[in-house]
Amino acid sequence: MSTAQGTVLSSDTRIISLVSLAHGSSHFFQLVLPPLFPWFKAEFALTYAELGLLMTMFFIASGIAQAGSGFIVDRIGARPVLFVGVVLLGCATLVFPLCSSYTGFLIAAALMGLGNGVFHPVDYTLMNHKISGARLPHAYSMHGLVGYLGWALAPILMVGIAELSGWRVALIVAGLLELSLFIVLWLNRNYLEDNAQERQADGLQQAIKADPNHVPLGTFSFLKLPAVWLSWMLFFFGMLNLSGLQSFAPSAFQKIYEIDIVTGTFYLTLFSVGGAGGVFLGGFIAARFRESEKVITTFLALSVVIMLAIGFSLPSAALIPVLFTIVGAVFGIIGPSRDLLVRSTTPIGASGRVYGVVYSGNDLGGIFGPLLIGLVLDAGHPNWLFLSVAFFQTWIVLTAIKASQQPKQMKS
Repeated sequence: MSTAQGTVLSSDTRIISLVSLAHGSSHFFQLVLPPLFPWFKAEFALTYAELGLLMTMFFIASGIAQAGSGFIVDRIGARPVLFVGVVLLGCATLVFPLCSSYTGFLIAAALMGLGNGVFHPVDYTLMNHKISGARLPHAYSMHGLVGYLGWALAPILMVGIAELSGWRVALIVAGLLELSLFIVLWLNRNYLEDNAQERQADGLQQAIKADPNHVPLGTFSFLKLPAVWLSWMLFFFGMLNLSGLQSFAPSAFQKIYEIDIVTGTFYLTLFSVGGAGGVFLGGFIAARFRESEKVITTFLALSVVIMLAIGFSLPSAALIPVLFTIVGAVFGIIGPSRDLLVRSTTPIGASGRVYGVVYSGNDLGGIFGPLLIGLVLDAGHPNWLFLSVAFFQTWIVLTAIKASQQPKQMKS
């Protein structure tokens, strides 16, 4: 390996590590509140629908921030947006222990969501423009892997600390961890430097070189591309499923299989560990099989079968942790292929905006998922959680196939 190649590899490795660590914190905070729902319910006498509304507020704010921050990333660069998001997320979490009412919880959840909303536009802009092309599938894989590890860590840490010291201490620890992350990112800020004007000028030159008649897109012109909205639907349906499972699968398992809440919460960790292994494997699969929609279709078909089986109460309780881990792995495996599918539809100079809008589908799914499933559980239909996931997984398959048929754009 030449000195130049070694320098590029070192830079790629450092950037992937920093961006993935930030992404892991985003996923961690998406699961900071749900494991504490039993404590909130007991202390404040909340219904499942009210608990679900906390996550709805989180994702409403996150969706607004996500779509808006994409435009800001394309205007001023990714690094300052990332720093603001990390600090806001950590500080907002520290507000929760000060709350003595449900209204305060809703406000704090919204502030957390605003901080959470910056990560995907920032992360994908940095990766797409600072990571060498050959390593990009593996960068997506590591990015997703650390995200799943964040999901895996949150239930264990939150429940463990809450059992020992109470839910307020658990949230204080979480907030301080995020502020510690800011220090790490600040010390490595040179690797996260992103000049938006230079980035867009370089992209325009590449586009003109490939096509002398290339006409730059207007600020909002990308919104006219069908592929952008099909990509948005991939994330909407995916998060609709994921947020419903993460928020209420333990409660559903308790009602269907008489599995206690602590054990059911541990199954969420198994789900996330399966997802982490899946997304690691998914990077190699995405690099090997470039027809992303076929990867997505094949593995989601497996998850549909498993969700239908659980929804109709066919497997024994002993099989649930195994099946739930497999479903988590499926969610992980399709991630890098899905991200490459989105990248293929992203026009030059619109990376932040496209990823901001596309990933706002994640947030909208997170808005409706916990609220709808909370209402279903309040109505006494826990099986519908898993049957609904099977239904929407099928829609993801159809959407991925349709998105793959759209014209490919210049890589952003």
